[in-house]
Amino acid sequence: MTLTAPETVPTDRRSPRASLDAAVGYLRGIQHPKGWWQGRLDTNVTMDAEDLLMREFLGIRTAEETEQAARWIRGQQRGDGSWATFEGGPGDLSTTVEAWVALRLAGDDPAAGHMRAAARFALAAGGLEESRVFTRIWLALFGLWSWDDLPDMPPELIFLPAWFPFNVHDWSCWARQTVVPLTIVATLRPCRPLPFGIDELRSHADPPPLHKPWTWAGAFQRLDIALHAYSRRPVGPIRRLAMRRGAEWILARQEADGSWGGIQPPWVYSLLALHLLGYPLDHPAVKAGIDGFERFMVRTETPEGTVRMLEACQSPVWDTCLAVTALLDAGVSPEDPDVVRAAEWMLDEEIDVKGDWAVRRPDLAPGGWAFEFDNDGYPDTDDTAEVVLALRRVTHPDPDRLRGAVDRGVAWTVGMQSKDGGWGAFDADNTRELITKLPFCDFGAVIDPPSADVTAHVVEMLAHEGLAGSAACRRGVRWLREHQEPDGSWFGRWGANHVYGTGGVVPALVAAGVPASDPAIRRAVTWLQRYQNADGGWGEDIRSYVDRSWIGRGGSTASQTAWGLLALLAAGEERSAAAERAVRFLVDTQRADGSWDEELYTGTGFPGAFYIRYHLYRMVFPVSALGRYVAALSPGEPS
Repeated sequence: MTLTAPETVPTDRRSPRASLDAAVGYLRGIQHPKGWWQGRLDTNVTMDAEDLLMREFLGIRTAEETEQAARWIRGQQRGDGSWATFEGGPGDLSTTVEAWVALRLAGDDPAAGHMRAAARFALAAGGLEESRVFTRIWLALFGLWSWDDLPDMPPELIFLPAWFPFNVHDWSCWARQTVVPLTIVATLRPCRPLPFGIDELRSHADPPPLHKPWTWAGAFQRLDIALHAYSRRPVGPIRRLAMRRGAEWILARQEADGSWGGIQPPWVYSLLALHLLGYPLDHPAVKAGIDGFERFMVRTETPEGTVRMLEACQSPVWDTCLAVTALLDAGVSPEDPDVVRAAEWMLDEEIDVKGDWAVRRPDLAPGGWAFEFDNDGYPDTDDTAEVVLALRRVTHPDPDRLRGAVDRGVAWTVGMQSKDGGWGAFDADNTRELITKLPFCDFGAVIDPPSADVTAHVVEMLAHEGLAGSAACRRGVRWLREHQEPDGSWFGRWGANHVYGTGGVVPALVAAGVPASDPAIRRAVTWLQRYQNADGGWGEDIRSYVDRSWIGRGGSTASQTAWGLLALLAAGEERSAAAERAVRFLVDTQRADGSWDEELYTGTGFPGAFYIRYHLYRMVFPVSALGRYVAALSPGEPS
């Protein structure tokens, strides 16, 4: 569901209260009749390029869907010929290579201006030879890159026990679900040539020399050489058993909607692996997987024709719990029909089966919530904490049912605490960094260690559940204190970036009993004041993940301004000049219909590689911030 609205009009007549009321009305208006909210998720064109390549490989690509996707890809090209991974960001080599190949598949002439510009950018950035491993895997599927020149990933990994280095549970859940099918694809080494080449993108540079053998990079390069040698002459029965075991592992993790984990990377590679193992296109698992993509397609009518975009994932549970919290923060009654309907939907989404997380926590009872519509195998502590924070405030007609779900969610989340006291999103103690040294791992985050934003959300949830004095909460508070940055901020793993982390940690610490006068809180407030923009808002460019000079810097956005304001309010700064300026920014930039614009990306998938624009962030966080601001003012004061 895309949030659109008329042009912005002057809003100087609105008070914060009036602005809040308008935003609440807008938020109510986009709730689904069944109770949930879902904003569109924008990522980058690799989703669409890989979708076309997958369909070409499977032999199911149609002219209509190709042209619709090509319109989207062309429309996202930057002036320098490249494609970026986020709005306003620099061109990205791998994204540009995949977009160029997809457009060639769509029939675009390599001599056309936009194609020549893309090729020039790619060559200036190092050409195919410098692209990511995942990009070169896609090229290898069509004979455009040699499998010999890719890192080897033996399917025998599936046999490694959980205590052994490099076992599949050392990977984060998103990487694990991708790696297992890729070991099958890379072992079978398929090649289905396309009717064109890609020499326009090759630099023809010689490969770099091996690193010194006593370095991690050098050691793993030599391990890769040994694995390639083994793959040329594997132990036949063991390899065949590994392939069969891998297929069983994949099939066991397919979700009800046909996806794998509700996210694009493991989904496409699982389909490729099953197809290569001989599963026909009409096999129930394969058919469900292909058909399931339709739910993730966003189509828009334009003067040039239909534009088709593939969402990399969907976030209805996350959107719904944040929307409920926002409405309640705005003063909506906990008995309100919209709130109760949303709570009922969230209760239906509770996960009551064990998933991969149970490998590290075998005695822990299931509970909690996932991010997506269908992802029973991978609930996460972040969604669960935010769902509990929302549900606990709702007056539900069946209070015992609600309380039972909340209690199970709390118990499961506490059980997922890592040994160091923090919380990762999907697994406990998923911290073995050795796996990040593999030559294969150049595509972003491949482990799921504790992060400040997730730990903060859990600590805040425990505090509001009356568990601030529990050992788990105290350890979480200690972890947050230990991970405050020297400048007073906190790193944001799942949102951009230090503004997100700081906006989450300060309310959590205060809820857990840390006084607003505590030095950690005061340093955070000082950091926020230092980086507040002249217009009163906050913004942090995605580039802060790779370039520290961007930390705290960027164009103001509604969601990031709300994060900063939420922290100030928690710290008792509601009457400060910084808070008043932030409120004025939100009021003055609000559209006539109560919504806000937000073109910049403020969500994070893989720091340094993959980013998200959540269309609902521009609503839920400003509503929460304005609601808490209005509530913090004395009743007699104008608002």
